[in-house]
Amino acid sequence: MFEYVILHEQKKTVVKFSGDLDIDVTEFMEDQLTPQLLQSKMVQIDFSRIRFVDSSGIGLLISLLTSLRDSGIPATVLNISEDVRMIFELLQLPEILGPDVLL
Repeated sequence: MFEYVILHEQKKTVVKFSGDLDIDVTEFMEDQLTPQLLQSKMVQIDFSRIRFVDSSGIGLLISLLTSLRDSGIPATVLNISEDVRMIFELLQLPEILGPDVLL
């Protein structure tokens, strides 16, 4: 089950994800979360409670980060577990997204 919390701070928005980032999250991410985050000045996505990411979840993350970047909104993904980081590195996401995005 996927859950999230959005915290609006002075100059940034922090999104804390929890659960699995998979195909079940697609509609929510595209219809609800992305439009909310496009109103932010800066976004930090906390992955500390993400246990699993599948190929559709990776596509969603890339799409979200691309939408933010195209709108001039800097975004970073923080606190990535070792298991998820290994998947990201195997898929060369740091090279695709830039080394300053996945921290």
